[in-house]
Amino acid sequence: MAAALEIRDLKKRFWHNGGWLDVLAGVSLHVAPGEFVTLVGPSGCGKSTVCNIVAGLVRPDGGTVAVWGESPPARSAATGGAGAGRVAYMQQKDLLLPWRTVLDNAVLGLEIQGTPRAAARAEARAMLRRFGLDGFGGAYPATLSGGMRQRVALVRTLLCRRDLLVLDEPFGALDAMTRGAMQGYLLRLREEFDRTVLLITHDVEEAVLLSDRVYVMAARPGRIRAERRLDLPRPRRSTDPGVVAEKAALLDLLHADMAEAFA
Repeated sequence: MAAALEIRDLKKRFWHNGGWLDVLAGVSLHVAPGEFVTLVGPSGCGKSTVCNIVAGLVRPDGGTVAVWGESPPARSAATGGAGAGRVAYMQQKDLLLPWRTVLDNAVLGLEIQGTPRAAARAEARAMLRRFGLDGFGGAYPATLSGGMRQRVALVRTLLCRRDLLVLDEPFGALDAMTRGAMQGYLLRLREEFDRTVLLITHDVEEAVLLSDRVYVMAARPGRIRAERRLDLPRPRRSTDPGVVAEKAALLDLLHADMAEAFA
């Protein structure tokens, strides 16, 4: 079976302040079908650029990207996670459309795919119920808390029915308690929906709690500094000795890289 995601020697640079800025310098990684893989690294190392390339929003300057053996088609970000090809993309900003209700935001991807309205809305209502949003289908985004908005965005992403979910810092703006609850929803996503996930996060503990493998990116220009397989029993708690040890190992890698960058 082909890898869910195969990235080889990915390169990207952008024109910035009158010169070229190298953002990615040969990133290579893979995600197997059914895996939960996380990419961590310092701010500005190119993690979001990797996501945008995988989702087809940005073209690489070198290297290859294959999702189940196919190159991701170029597309627009306007649908905010509605998905195209075999990738559904959820970003840090929930990108809910303020003039649409929760239910109408949730069904956006299904609408784009041509699912009949009644069937799409029935499926969305059932999914909203599973994510603790029963009774909020008629509410507008402005009336929701940050955690509720992110749950709606996650439901919308799931309803795209795509084979690979790319989640770019989806809970980065949430408080610690709400973030913990959302991590629980991500675990449910893995266990109940059997999805393949590439998660981007700054939170090392989050990476250890959720992932099968973690890639550590070096400071810009981004490249893979290390890969760690997390053979830890589930469910995992932040106080488990194995979780504490893996968190310390990842932090050591990140701190060493930052020390080199500022040396």
